[in-house]
Amino acid sequence: MLGLALPALLSVSAAGCGKGSGHPARGSVPATSATSAVSASSASAAHDTELCARIVAHWSRAVLDSGTYGDYQSMGLSNGQYEILRDVVDAARAVKRRQGAAAADKLIDRRARRACAERYRHGAPSGGPWR
Repeated sequence: MLGLALPALLSVSAAGCGKGSGHPARGSVPATSATSAVSASSASAAHDTELCARIVAHWSRAVLDSGTYGDYQSMGLSNGQYEILRDVVDAARAVKRRQGAAAADKLIDRRARRACAERYRHGAPSGGPWR
C-alpha cells in the first residue's frame, strides 16, 4: 500500500507548487511584485507629466498675455511647477519679441513638456506636495 501512496503523494505535492496553485514556484516572481509596481509608477509619472505640461502651458499663456504673474497656489501649481512656468514664460517673452506670438506659443508647449518630463522622470518629486 505504501508503494502506491508514495507516488500519488509526490504527484499531488509537485502539482501544488506549480502554476494555478496560488503559490509561486521557487525562484519565480509573483505578478503583483516589482513588475507591477514599475508599470504603475511609469503610468503615474506619465500622467503627472502630462498634467503638469497642460497646466503649466495654460498658465504660461495667461501670464504671457497679461504680463503679470499670479500666486502659484491660486493657479493650482506646486512651487516646482511654478518655477517651470516662470522659466517658460521668460523664454516665451523673448521669442514673442523676436519671432511673434505663434513661435512663442509653440515654445510654451515644447518647454513645458520637456521641463515637466524632467521633473516627473522618477515619479512624483519628494519634499511635500508644494514641491
